[in-house]
Order: sequence, then C-alpha cells, then structure tokens
Amino acid sequence: MMPTDHDASELRRRRFRPIPVRMLVPNMITLLAICAGLTAIRLSTEGRMELAVAAIVFAAILDGIDGRVARMIKGQSKFGAELDSLADFVNFGVAPGLILYFWQLHELNNGGWIAAMVFAISGGLRLARFNASIDDPNKPAFAANYFTGVPAPAGAITVLLPIYLAFLGVPMPPATLTAFYTLLIAFLMVSRLPVFSGKTVKMRVPPEMVLPVFVAVVFFVALLIGYPWHILSAGSVLYLISLPWGWKSYRDQDRALAARTQAASAPAPTSASPYTPPTASPDQDNRPARLN
Repeated sequence: MMPTDHDASELRRRRFRPIPVRMLVPNMITLLAICAGLTAIRLSTEGRMELAVAAIVFAAILDGIDGRVARMIKGQSKFGAELDSLADFVNFGVAPGLILYFWQLHELNNGGWIAAMVFAISGGLRLARFNASIDDPNKPAFAANYFTGVPAPAGAITVLLPIYLAFLGVPMPPATLTAFYTLLIAFLMVSRLPVFSGKTVKMRVPPEMVLPVFVAVVFFVALLIGYPWHILSAGSVLYLISLPWGWKSYRDQDRALAARTQAASAPAPTSASPYTPPTASPDQDNRPARLN
C-alpha cells in the first residue's frame, strides 16, 4: 500500500520538528569555546603567547558555563554532549600541546613534538573514558563526587604553568624539563587517580551570604584580570598539591563502604544453647540391677 501525501507530510514533520531555543543556547556557548581554542592555536603560531593562553582560559570558563546553563534551562541533549567532548579535545588537548610546542618544545625537535602529541592524545583518551563510564552501574554512590584522573580543563590550565612563570619573569626552564612536566600532566589525565570534583556539593547560598558572595566573585575576577599570571600560577600549584587529598578522601570512603558491606554480609551469631550433660542409654548402662 502506497503512503498518501498526508502520511508523507506527517513523517517529515516528525523528522524535522522545530528545536526549542533553549536547546541551542548551550551549544552556541560550546561553539564559542571551540572558536576560542582554535584562535589560541593561531595566536601561538604567530608568537602572541599571552593572548593564546588567555584564549585557553576563556575556553575553560565557557566550558564550565555551558553545562550549568544546559541544566538550568533544561537544554541537555545527546548532540550537546558529543559537541562538548569534541570542544574539550580541541581546547584542552590539542591547543595546549601546540602552544607548548611553539613556545619551547620545538627546541627538542621530534622529542618536543612527541611530548605535545602525547598530551593531546591523553586528553582525547581521558574524555573517551569519561563518556564511557558515565552510566557505569558498578560505581559506588560516593564516586559521583570524584573524577577518574585529572579532568581535561584542569589539565590544560596546569600544563601551561611554565608559561605563566615565564610571564612573571622567572627564567625559562630547560626544554627537557618542560617536556617532562607535560608528560607528567598527561599521565595524571589518563591515570586512575581519584580527583575531587565537587559536583555533589550543594550550591545553595544562604540569603545573608548573597552579597558577600557577589563581592567575592567580583574581587576574584578583578584579581584574575589585574594579575592573571599570578592567579593562574598559584591556582595551578595549589591544584597539584591538593591531588593527594582527593586520593586519600576517596580511599577512606572506599574502605568505609567495604567495611559496611562486609558487616552487612556477615552471618548473624546464633545464641548458645544451655549445656546439658550427656545421658547414657539403657543399653550402655553397665551398672548391676537392684536386687529384689
């Protein structure tokens, strides 16, 4: 039976139904972040390293905004999740690696290129593992508050620490040391190290703290604009120092969960019955019978 014109038009309407604007807003923010990452690559090839690093920081800020905006306006979509992963690979894997290569790693020739390439690939592998483990049913509840390995945006910000220090007037480290540091951050990204994420921390602010929070945010933004390399250097060092604390916190919670599980699965102790002395059966009684 051939479909009628009405059925064909109905099928087209289902296939190309209008998309709400709230579904487009987070994707536009993500596309803007990709533009920032690609611009950072171009600026690094032109030797304008300060602007290139600023573009990476701007992309990291947009990456932190798009997901929260999507949840606030209920604009999550599978397309947006895939686009966000692509943006993270470009902005926090490829772009930082190329910036470091054009800044100093090119002095090592192939060795420097390998370090930059390993960092970019590690960023892609870390994102792929994150997407694959989102719906892991075997993950304990408390694990939702931890990342597995350093997240890509944090890895991109911390791997640029040698450049921040150079902008502050610190003598440029040897290229070999920069390559080793780049490989170290790449290893932390693909490692199984639990890293505190803060996703489950309640973000509600008491009414009496609203104005102080506004002042604190404005103060931090002003510091970041006025002293960007100081703030980024201090933040990167503090973040790296805090990694063992996240590992210890995860280990303590994992041990507590294992202890509770073992206690719940242990069999309940049975109550001891009172002792009763054994009695000899009549057949085994060898005592002589009483005389009549």
